[in-house]
Amino acid sequence: MNSSKPSSINNLLDQFNLCRQLRFNGNLDVQDTDGNTWIFYYRLGRIVWATGGVHPVRRFYRKITQHCPQINLRTLNFGDSVAQSNSWDYHILTLLHQRQKLKPEQVNAVVESTITELLFDIVQRSVFSPLSSDHNQDEILDVPLTLSSSDSFLQQAQKDWEKWQQAKLTKISPNLAPKLIPSEKLQAQLNEQVYQNFVQLLTGKSTLRDLELKIKQNPLKLTRSLLPYIQKGMVKLVKLPDLPLPIKQQRIASSQTETKTREEFPLIACIDDSPQISEMLGSMLTPHNYKFIGIQDSVQAIPLLIEQKPSLIFLDLVMPVANGYEICAQLRRMSLFAKIPIIIVTGSDGLVDRMRAKMVGATGFMSKPLEPQKVMALVRKYVPISQKQTSR
Repeated sequence: MNSSKPSSINNLLDQFNLCRQLRFNGNLDVQDTDGNTWIFYYRLGRIVWATGGVHPVRRFYRKITQHCPQINLRTLNFGDSVAQSNSWDYHILTLLHQRQKLKPEQVNAVVESTITELLFDIVQRSVFSPLSSDHNQDEILDVPLTLSSSDSFLQQAQKDWEKWQQAKLTKISPNLAPKLIPSEKLQAQLNEQVYQNFVQLLTGKSTLRDLELKIKQNPLKLTRSLLPYIQKGMVKLVKLPDLPLPIKQQRIASSQTETKTREEFPLIACIDDSPQISEMLGSMLTPHNYKFIGIQDSVQAIPLLIEQKPSLIFLDLVMPVANGYEICAQLRRMSLFAKIPIIIVTGSDGLVDRMRAKMVGATGFMSKPLEPQKVMALVRKYVPISQKQTSR
């Protein structure tokens, strides 16, 4: 079964239906003229997984953060063989499921939302670029985590696209990143709090979809609210590169001995709504035999800290819903964290902030941007690693 030909969206829907009717095992590859490729994996005519598109790695990070907040991909290494596969993201999901780090409902949520998102992107791209499709059996996923009907996904993607069109957002991809163009005119139009929120959020470093996790607002509503400013040139939409694959120094333990050894290394936690800050800290710490967990959702922070029991906590001061002062005060009321070092991290280095941080029980205070030498000096001060651990 092999075909490659230009397709309208209706022809492409026929290809999905054909896969279902023939109980196809293999891949349906969809391409546009800009070089984007989406891959849909089939088992017995039902979609098992989908990947590719503009930001496959960024999307996978986002889905895991959204549906599996207890998992920090940046601290795990899944081996070079995973990275070499087109379906690397599915293999990671499978490994996490096999090690009982994910509940079945979490796996289903990641799979279903990923497939629906890719179908939406394909429908949108079909408006601007001819599509071609190709059936092949280059890679068949032998261990399907779910067997999902393509009909329900297609229906949901089409509904989402219709709403996107009705909001007059046809030409705007949710994979673009909004960047504020500061101006006195814009500042005069908005109250100070709204303007500061714009400054903090619209940095051009997070896509419209990424921002959903930060402000708990779906991309449709967010983009519709930004449309007047985009049309006036006050907010610019920019393209972002994808993130690197989640292949880091630390490995998932393959034996009980390795698990025990890894657990002896101190765990450092970072609570910050910026994925970039967590990634930066993780890259500083893991080469020095520290384990690391990044938590972007302040609401989930305390339950995850109780579960993970870190030896030191970096805590961002300015976050939506719950700020650093509130979280620090709550932690200090718990015996488990009464003596754990807590370092407040902020872009503001004022005397009032330092005094207030001390009042809620913070151990120290660190200004952004983070400097590796200062970070490591502080970590070694409060959580030293023995020579025996370092030599492992």
